[in-house]
Amino acid sequence: MGVLVVTGGFGVLGMALGKVAASAGWHVALVDRTETAPAELAGAERHIAAFTGADLLDEAATLALFSRIEAQLGGIDTLANVAGGFTWITTEQAAASVWRSMQEMNVLTALSASRAALSGLKKSRGSIVNVGANAALHAAAGMGPYTAAKAGVHRLTEALAEELRPSGVRVNAVLPSIIDTPANRRDMPDADKSAWVAPEDLARVILFLASAEASAVNGALVPVTK
Repeated sequence: MGVLVVTGGFGVLGMALGKVAASAGWHVALVDRTETAPAELAGAERHIAAFTGADLLDEAATLALFSRIEAQLGGIDTLANVAGGFTWITTEQAAASVWRSMQEMNVLTALSASRAALSGLKKSRGSIVNVGANAALHAAAGMGPYTAAKAGVHRLTEALAEELRPSGVRVNAVLPSIIDTPANRRDMPDADKSAWVAPEDLARVILFLASAEASAVNGALVPVTK
């Protein structure tokens, strides 16, 4: 246990991870670009702190934010890079700006947060868990910009794992299939949802990778699929 920082903390997966972690005894910092924390966090979870208005693409601001989190919560033991985005668009339709946006939302947010957390993580000999995508192992039609970005998250995970190995900081990634969220149910009403992954189930895999039980796991890309 310890202090868990979750980027994209106000989204469906971020909130699920925060609640599962808090119930397991973690102290959680939910970081999100939204200016107002969800109402359900108000006094509901004493082990969860909300940090609003975070621009993870601003490296200086992100570094200052993580320094504040470390000072306020007493350290950083695990960073979960949940922040990201998705689009379905064909290559013929997708301008370079779409590809750039996917890279920024998925790869650069993880990079910025990871760099900002390193000082605290090295002190605690902690861990980073990134959220990749099973779909990025083989791109389907319309998935080029998104899967290219998530493949970047996979390579970032592997590179960081090797670079940080001497410091005792572990870096792994989860590769979920479609996550069962209200937005996905709305966008894919006729899909077979039996193979979708519940946010809480994915959260438990993330917490396993952050735990002492996974101390021998480093640089792994872990599929979370049914």
